[in-house]
This record gives sequence, C-alpha cells and structure tokens, in this order.
Amino acid sequence: MARFVIVPQWQGSPSPRAMQLIDGAQAIAGDLPRSSCTIVEIPYEAGEAVETGIHRFSALARVRALAVEALAQHDHGDDVVLIGGDCGIAVPAVERAASHHEKLAVVWFDAHPDLHTPATSESGAFSGMALRAVLGGVPAPLGLEPGTVLAERVVLVGARDYDPAEEEAVNTVGISVRDVQDVVDAEGFADAVAATGADAVYIHVDLDVLDPADLAGLTAPVPFGVSGAELVVAIAALRARLTYAGGSITGFAPSTPASAVDDLGTILRIVGALA
Repeated sequence: MARFVIVPQWQGSPSPRAMQLIDGAQAIAGDLPRSSCTIVEIPYEAGEAVETGIHRFSALARVRALAVEALAQHDHGDDVVLIGGDCGIAVPAVERAASHHEKLAVVWFDAHPDLHTPATSESGAFSGMALRAVLGGVPAPLGLEPGTVLAERVVLVGARDYDPAEEEAVNTVGISVRDVQDVVDAEGFADAVAATGADAVYIHVDLDVLDPADLAGLTAPVPFGVSGAELVVAIAALRARLTYAGGSITGFAPSTPASAVDDLGTILRIVGALA
C-alpha cells in the first residue's frame, strides 16, 4: 500500500513565493487518503546559515531529521511518496531507498539541474543543491555520503535552465542527461535507465519539469517542458521495467486556493503514477 509523507518545507527555495510551497503541499495532501498520510510538522522560522554557505541551514537540518524519523516508520515493503515542499526533501528519501537497493537508479525530473554546491551557489538555496547533495557534493547532514548513489546511475531529465557552474558540473560529475524529447519515447527512456545497470529506481519530480501551459502554480516556470500526460506514461514505463524504490513530488506553489484547484487534476495524476 502506498504511503505518503507530507513535508511542506519551504526553507530550501530561493523564491520570494517560497512559503506558498506550504500551501501546495497541504493542497495535495487534502486530496489524499488521510489514513495513508504522515504529516511532518516543519518549523516556520527561516533558520540561519551557520557559516555553511547554505541559506537557512539550521531549519533545513531540523526538517531533515524530522523527515528521516517519518520515513523510518515505514518498512521496506511500503511504497513511500514524499510530497513537498522544495526539492531538498527528496535527499533523505533517496538515502532510504539506497539503503534497501545497492544498485539504485535515481531519475530526477526537473527544469533545473540542482547541481550547485555551497561554493558555487549565489543564492545559497538548498533546492539548487539537492541533486548534488544526493551525489555527495554537499556536506552532511544535508548531503549523502559520497558513493551512496553512483553518479552513473543518476539520470537528470528535462533540465533546461542551467547556471554556468551547473553546466560545468553536469559535464564532470558523471550523470546521464535526458532532454524533454527523450521522455516522449517512454519505453526507450526506461531502457536507457535500465542500461545504467540499476535494478531499482527512485523517481523525483519537481513540477517545474512540466510545461507551464500544463501547470500554473510554479515558482520558477521554464518554457518547453514535458506534458503531464507524457510524464505519467514515462513514470509508468520506469516502474514496469525496474523495482520501484519510492518517489517524491515537489514545487507546487499555488498563488490562490482557486488556482490550486485548477492544477490539482494534473498533479494528482502524477501522484497516482508515483504511488
């Protein structure tokens, strides 16, 4: 049975609309079975960098500990989907998946590559470092131990808004990169992920991977994304090909309750694919 862990973290986002990520997570959770949801009560204060180079580090570290505790309530047999919040919530969930699957692939659907380190990020926003944290390029406790997930089994999908430092990183860290058009051939895409040698897959979805025409409630929309229908089919193909090790969905920041309702149909179809 699928379980949902709701983590309405906003402290990792650089957007002036970051706190609307709380509203987005709550809106999604409101349409999920209450008995299947574990809600993480996050701190509302911004937190301090504490000389780490990571904006709001102290609050992010607290949320991470709470998320780890919530994830620990679910055994290996559960399909656990995290609902955010910003992209940083995916990192402890990937760690959990990797502890159960030695040959884990991580498929990261995102309009932004999230490959900054504290040294390269101008904003210091952790959401822009989340995938680098998975790869071990961000110090603990927010980053994973290097080698927890092998770079050659990480697939970045749909990224189309790179900072210069991320352009350099994507060529040096050893991950695979797939563009929006690769998702259209869902079976070929699943074959490419399986070709990494993985036997299980963790699927992360930042909703800004979608084309803005499909979803309005985004903090940083980027044109020419995938459609909601294409994303659902691609997720289904991955799950049919590899053992599913969990997933996350982040980045929903509706501007009003009415706009949240307009977007929820698309979002819930993606949640259904992940669950």
